[in-house]
Amino acid sequence: MFGQDRARGLHYGTAGLTLARRADLKLYLIRHAIAHDRNAKQWPDDGQRPLTKRGIKRFEPIAARLGKLAGHIDAVYCSPLVRATQTAQILARQAKWPKHEVLPELEPLCPPAETLHALSALTPPPTLALVGHEPMLGKLAAYLLAGPQGKPQFEFKKGGVACLESANGLRPGAFSLLWLATPRMIRARK
Repeated sequence: MFGQDRARGLHYGTAGLTLARRADLKLYLIRHAIAHDRNAKQWPDDGQRPLTKRGIKRFEPIAARLGKLAGHIDAVYCSPLVRATQTAQILARQAKWPKHEVLPELEPLCPPAETLHALSALTPPPTLALVGHEPMLGKLAAYLLAGPQGKPQFEFKKGGVACLESANGLRPGAFSLLWLATPRMIRARK
C-alpha cells in the first residue's frame, strides 16, 4: 500500500492517498547581469548597451551554480538586447546550458500575454530558461502565477532568478513558484 503509482500521479503513505503534482513544464526566469548605465551618446540604441566587466565577473559564478542547481535545461530563449544575449552566453559557458535562441517578445516592455503567446507557438520543451529584463520578467512571473487578474508584485534584481513549474501547461495562472533568488543568495549557495 505504501509507495507511488507514478503513472496515475498518486502517492500512498501513512496519511492515505494524496494526489501528486507532476510538473510538465519547469521555467527559469533570469534577469540579465549588471549592464552599463544608460548613455545616449555612447549607445544611442539602448538595445546595444552591454554588460559591464564587473557584471560579467559577478554573474559567471552565479551561472555556474545555477547550472548545478537547475541541472539539464532543454532550451534557452533570450531578449534580442545585447545585455540579455551576453547573459545567455555566460549561461551557456558556465552552466553548460544550450546556446540561446532570440525571442523578441522578451524585450523589456512586451506584455506578458504576448510573451506567453510566442512561447506557446514554439511548443516549449519540458525545461526552459528565459533571459530578459524588468519590468517584463516581473510582470510575466505574476501573469504565470496568478493569471490576468492577479496582482502579485515581483522585481528581479540584475542576475536574479525565479524557478516556476506547471502541471497544466503554458497558461496564465497555471504555475507555482518553486523559488526566487537574488544573485547574492545564489553566490552564497554551496
